[in-house]
Amino acid sequence: MLTITQPAHMVTFVSVLGLAYLLSPRNHEMGFKSPLLSFLYLASFAFHFGAQMWMTFVSGKKQMAKSGLLLFFSIPRHSFGQVQRVLFPTYFLINSILSFITLTLFVHFQPFGQLSTRWDSMQVGSQVVCFLVELGTRLYLTPPLLAALSQKLVMEKAARIGQEVGHYNLGRLKNCPHFMKLHRQFRRIHIVIALGNMVAMACTSFHLYHLASQLCYRFHQAAVP
Repeated sequence: MLTITQPAHMVTFVSVLGLAYLLSPRNHEMGFKSPLLSFLYLASFAFHFGAQMWMTFVSGKKQMAKSGLLLFFSIPRHSFGQVQRVLFPTYFLINSILSFITLTLFVHFQPFGQLSTRWDSMQVGSQVVCFLVELGTRLYLTPPLLAALSQKLVMEKAARIGQEVGHYNLGRLKNCPHFMKLHRQFRRIHIVIALGNMVAMACTSFHLYHLASQLCYRFHQAAVP
């Protein structure tokens, strides 16, 4: 079902090595802090979280969320599929880069060997999970999903279906064993991607809660005379 290329293995290997180096207790000194690095850290996290919200609840597929999918209910299904062919690889590529930047700067500000609480360790762990899920989705799940989608579109166009808006109608292709096998394969991959996206969103939301708690603590400290 999945066709994996050697470049995907290489990117994964290099990424794992980078994570291992980043999290190794190679030095116990606090990283240099600057307004520019803090801005980059907050910007990467904000763009990441915003992209997740937009893609899932505005332009994502119906398997990713059950409400707020404006695009799915606004244009023909085949047009929607063409949009997804462009958005899916770009979405997971950009998100994996942003999650890696956020993780790198978080560890830079507070080295892994100096994490003072279990909470800080959980933050690092959740960001590592988020990065690996998004990178793995981009490298190993998105290509077979798009391949299956392309084949489905060709067969549906030949059967003159796919122009419905806001719902799914397979028409006479329901009786085609080859198409239904392809359709089930597409659905399985997409469900796995949707679950991975939910995991990544949970990790990002967990880090957002961390930032909110840090702001609350700072405000409390500033209010104490």
